[in-house]
Amino acid sequence: MSTNEQLHMPAIPPTRTNVDAPAPTDTVGDDLWEGGIGWVETLGMSLASLRGNPLRTILTVLGVLIGVASVVALLAVGRGSQAAITSAITANGANLLTVRPGAASAGGVRGAVGSGGSLTMADATALENPQDVPDAAYVSPEYTGNAQLVAGSNNQNTRITGATPVYPSLHNNTLAEGSFFADSDVQAAANVAVLGANVSSELFPNGDALGQQVRMNGQSFRVIGVLASSGGTGFGSIDDGVIVPLSTAQRKLFGARAAVGGSFSVSTIVVQAASAGQIDATLNEINTTLRQRQNLPLDGSGDTFSVINQAAILATVTQTTQMLTLFLAAIAAISLLVGGIGIMNIMLVSVRERTREIGLSKALGAREGDILLQFLFESLALSGVGGLVGLALGAAIALAVGASGAMQVQLSPDAALLALGFALAVGLFFGIAPARSAARLDPIVALRYE
Repeated sequence: MSTNEQLHMPAIPPTRTNVDAPAPTDTVGDDLWEGGIGWVETLGMSLASLRGNPLRTILTVLGVLIGVASVVALLAVGRGSQAAITSAITANGANLLTVRPGAASAGGVRGAVGSGGSLTMADATALENPQDVPDAAYVSPEYTGNAQLVAGSNNQNTRITGATPVYPSLHNNTLAEGSFFADSDVQAAANVAVLGANVSSELFPNGDALGQQVRMNGQSFRVIGVLASSGGTGFGSIDDGVIVPLSTAQRKLFGARAAVGGSFSVSTIVVQAASAGQIDATLNEINTTLRQRQNLPLDGSGDTFSVINQAAILATVTQTTQMLTLFLAAIAAISLLVGGIGIMNIMLVSVRERTREIGLSKALGAREGDILLQFLFESLALSGVGGLVGLALGAAIALAVGASGAMQVQLSPDAALLALGFALAVGLFFGIAPARSAARLDPIVALRYE
């Protein structure tokens, strides 16, 4: 065909399958053209946007991360402290009721414990009667005082407890070596002693306390046993005490004869209820028995003794520590709210920066719900990543504190789920406003935005 023939041939129009719509070039475009984007594509677009500005993403996540880590660590420390306090209270025995002299009333004013008279061995004998106190498992009359212990060149001022053979069973004490004294030692007022773990190591650093002699108030005592460490510290810990037969403490060491009646006095009478469910019944039986024996009003208005309920103390302490733990967690949660405000601010900035992109998406067919979900996914991703990393960091901090021995910690799954759930809720709540702002943009105005 000549050149002139080619020039005069009519032009062939191009074939078009759809003259009204542009041919889509990718998957997202297909979805947009068909009207809407799938959840998977929306999530992918959200993550791609976060990866596009990593420094800003990290700084935004940091607020949530610190908040979650603080909540997890403080809850672990608070619950660990609560467990430690509970363990310290129950380490001396469970279901205990301690009867102490005092609490006399005069002119409507109730006196301090120890101001109303004294308890005697006759009172202890009455409480040991199963007909009067049937719900009691053990009754331990005890007399305490302080004495200077001397062993060779070592000496120590120590709390001395006079007790009966039921003492270790009632107070959950075990022997590291040797044996506890028997009823015959109490009847004979024998000069024998059982040392607490700390006293033994202080007086006999070489660990050869068993069979040795110690002097108390000028009298010689033979060591027949050493208690295993109970882990207690401070006032009242048996690790820092010495136990001798009750009669020996009353007659030879402290002269504990009562002023009235000639019976020997006791410092306390410790009663162990048969079970936790029988504590209240045992308490009522103790009150009734002592009031009848001492001819006191049965309504308790003239009591010359007080009964300390270990279960009530434990409940009060537990409630207090729980409130403190929740208070600490609430303070830590404030940083989560601050992190949520940071998320909202960054998302609002992101909406302004991506106004033209949002307009283009809506011009191609994206619905308001698609834009809303995209920005909510971004907000949830920020809070979710911050929450997960914060969980790991908070657990690491708690474990480090526990390993240091500074305090006991207790990690729990419910605390971790609570912190993570709160972080996600914060991210969702503070992400709604930016997401709604983006979804409501007019596509024409957004495309012309500079």
